[in-house]
Amino acid sequence: MTESTEAGRAAERVARDSYGRLVAFLAARTRDVAGAEDALGEAFAAALRMWPTDGVPDNPDAWLLTVARRRQTDALRRRKTRKSGEEHVMLIADEIEAASAEPEAIPDRRLALMFACAHPAIERGMRAPLILQTVLGLTALNISAAFLIPPATMGQRLVRAKSRIHDAGIPFRVPDKEELAERLDVVLDAIYAAYTKGWTEIGEAGTPDLADEAIWLGRLLVSLLPAEPEAKGMLALMLYAEARRPARRDANGAYVPLEQQDTSLWDDSLIGMAETLLREANAGGPSGRFQIEAAIQSAHTARRMTGIPNWPAVVQLYDHLLALTGSPVVVLNRAVALAERDGADAALAAIEVLAADKRMASYQPYWAARGHLLARAGRAAAAAEAFTLAIGLSADDAVRAYLHRQLAATLDG
Repeated sequence: MTESTEAGRAAERVARDSYGRLVAFLAARTRDVAGAEDALGEAFAAALRMWPTDGVPDNPDAWLLTVARRRQTDALRRRKTRKSGEEHVMLIADEIEAASAEPEAIPDRRLALMFACAHPAIERGMRAPLILQTVLGLTALNISAAFLIPPATMGQRLVRAKSRIHDAGIPFRVPDKEELAERLDVVLDAIYAAYTKGWTEIGEAGTPDLADEAIWLGRLLVSLLPAEPEAKGMLALMLYAEARRPARRDANGAYVPLEQQDTSLWDDSLIGMAETLLREANAGGPSGRFQIEAAIQSAHTARRMTGIPNWPAVVQLYDHLLALTGSPVVVLNRAVALAERDGADAALAAIEVLAADKRMASYQPYWAARGHLLARAGRAAAAAEAFTLAIGLSADDAVRAYLHRQLAATLDG
């Protein structure tokens, strides 16, 4: 491996592991998220130039923080000309200088940044996407796919949202109890969206780390807010899914759908943690979205002991979830479960309402599920068309290969 390649990989590793932590720290005093991102981006660019010749530093985080601090204070000086402004700049510079000298003591302000991004002054629909970009470093393109918004529109809205944090003077802190409920929902949505990306795109480099990061943030949230049942419900939901990770690919790396997975490969310890969290969440108050979704996953895990899927319970839980959320994704997932209980025709009737939803045109799970249901209903031509669209929308090579097999079986049948 060349020194240039090694330096590039080191920078990528630090970006994946520390991006959100460094952005949160740099932006905490200035509330200038875009400025912090720019400064850190310049620091990463400097690393790619200098590390191949100078070598990767013993503590890459400290090196990046020092360079970013210089870029940030230079930018602040250009904007603040009065003496009070200069004193403010120096206060921030001194704080960051001290932190970069002892990187193990760098305060982790990611959770505070997440709640700042969830502030009511930010456009409601942009709060969770803003968290995903600032804390986890996801691109507007990746985020747009998760929220069914065109990438260009997403990018413009994210820029405006970052400016709003600065212009409104939004503080970086976990809010007081009376402010918590509305903002907590947004933070939970963002953490789970990050986990979902790491889960669904396991074949891409770095995505398992994104899932791990989301679980870490979930644990942190539960530890800080132990009385919040939905935080426990979300963490339980992620742990149920994580417990199945070893069974999602066979020995050759091929994708294995839930109903065909070898349950002996599921991680019993993670399932046990999830069950405990779900019990505590249910005892802590009325069931919210994440508690119900976790209960659905708990119903799936019953197959470990009985060998028989518990589809009636799953459908009933989806009924509750649909009544609570009205989400088109819930409509789709409920239909897949309904097919197991009542047959493919009933499921196809249930998703008919989604045909007029323009967002479904580029939503891969819709076309994959539609193809599966149409094939089960004996409508081969329509199933083949749906599978073809799902293949074109799939980013995961293993999922694409699985859909190709489904398409071939439909055409041969």
